[in-house]
Amino acid sequence: MASGCARVIGKRYWGFALASLLLVAAAPSVCFAHGGVSMEDDVCIIQIGRYKAHFTGYLPASRATQEFCEDIPSIGNAVFVIDFISDELREMELDFRIVRDVNRAGLGATYEELGGEKAIEDATIFHAPMRRYPRGVISLEYPFVAKGTYIGILNARHLATGLAYRSIFPFRVGRVSYLRYVLYFGAVLVGCGLFVWMAGRRTYF
Repeated sequence: MASGCARVIGKRYWGFALASLLLVAAAPSVCFAHGGVSMEDDVCIIQIGRYKAHFTGYLPASRATQEFCEDIPSIGNAVFVIDFISDELREMELDFRIVRDVNRAGLGATYEELGGEKAIEDATIFHAPMRRYPRGVISLEYPFVAKGTYIGILNARHLATGLAYRSIFPFRVGRVSYLRYVLYFGAVLVGCGLFVWMAGRRTYF
């Protein structure tokens, strides 16, 4: 009877340990989201008003098919792919621009901090004008030559109603955040600690 209870309790502790490890390991993905980009099930999601799209970045020359969700680790020719999740976006006109963070608003930048339309226009280094994307995919390419913080702005306009939606997402080029790896390493340590602690607890049953 006692040994049976021990096995049940042990299983519960193992389940708790595994759940704790998964939660801790998943936390960094959420914490590192910038602006209108968020992490959902290891996928980058752009929120454009009430609509959603999937965002992926590539460095085909230096990183082959490796995908980037938010920050781009090095300068070079970058490819951005935006796949519509909300089908309503196929019926809208959209434009996309990249601006330099001249006001040093940082990764928490808001549209208001960019200084208005004239300031945004002056800081723009890339602009894909308004058009429809009926196939539900936007593919863009830009050669980054300088490290730093940039801001992506995606505008959507409903043709029938005239309603406009916007998403703004700051990102870094050429800067790797080592805090992410520290957090993952910490998650592994927590998991190992739980493993040792649970193993020790089982000896008392």
